[in-house]
Amino acid sequence: MAEERYNLKNPAVKRILQEVKEMQSNPSDDFMSLPLEENIFEWQFAIRGPRDSEFEGGIYHGRIQLPAEYPFKPPSFMLLTPNGRFETQTKICLSISNHHPEHWQPSWSVRTALVALIAFMPTNPDGALGSLDYKKEERRALAIKSRDAAPIFGTPDRQKLMDEIHQYMLCKALPVPHPSPAPPAEEISSNEVGESQVNSEILEDMATEHPNPSEAEPMTVEDVREVRVNADAGPLRVSFSAGFQLTRRMSAESSSQPRVQKPDDRLFTWAAFGLTIAIVVLLVKKFMKANGYGSPVDGL
Repeated sequence: MAEERYNLKNPAVKRILQEVKEMQSNPSDDFMSLPLEENIFEWQFAIRGPRDSEFEGGIYHGRIQLPAEYPFKPPSFMLLTPNGRFETQTKICLSISNHHPEHWQPSWSVRTALVALIAFMPTNPDGALGSLDYKKEERRALAIKSRDAAPIFGTPDRQKLMDEIHQYMLCKALPVPHPSPAPPAEEISSNEVGESQVNSEILEDMATEHPNPSEAEPMTVEDVREVRVNADAGPLRVSFSAGFQLTRRMSAESSSQPRVQKPDDRLFTWAAFGLTIAIVVLLVKKFMKANGYGSPVDGL
């Protein structure tokens, strides 16, 4: 037992045992961490990849080394599971680690440090010591692979603890979200494709049969109009429909050339009629003069 092996009056031992008890009595779904049985200053941990990131669903193992002066000096962290954000088996440079002791506060704990580590994972590494900048696709692939098993590291007792932590985290971990495929580009529907092909074939047949538009057969164009009326008049319901159809024929030549407006035929008719009247009058006068019939004026 740790109480028998360590001096309980030591502030570091007292603080560590207190955190172990708190970790066991108040577990989290986002992380799990316990000290080694043979050394309470060294902890094994596993964190769950932060939500809404390429790490989501992943299980990342690591180790924590607490200093003898804990909690007055910060611990050191390293990750053992490949993740694409931090190098494995390399001490992580964070404000909560021993790389920046000036930022550490004795009120912080292992739990506080693990929460901060999860929050740091999706941040920009900015070239920090021990950081990696893998692409999101690579990190997502590593997150999926991290669920298979805990990494192999250390003694059998340490490996046993890591496997137990992994099984606990696997029960709490959410499935790894797969990115939805990019929406496909707008495509022409099969109906539109079929219709366009049919139209193309008709045009090709027309061009083959009548290469010269002037020789084409006259075309019939139909204009159809339909009127529908529905009326309600109390209990009496009236409904009827009416339609008319206008058909006209025209040749391909006339449809392809601009229409020239022709003079009205009625004008020619009236002009011809007037000319005929004038000719008849002249013939009558000539006939009367030839037969000795003079006008009433000439006989006075």
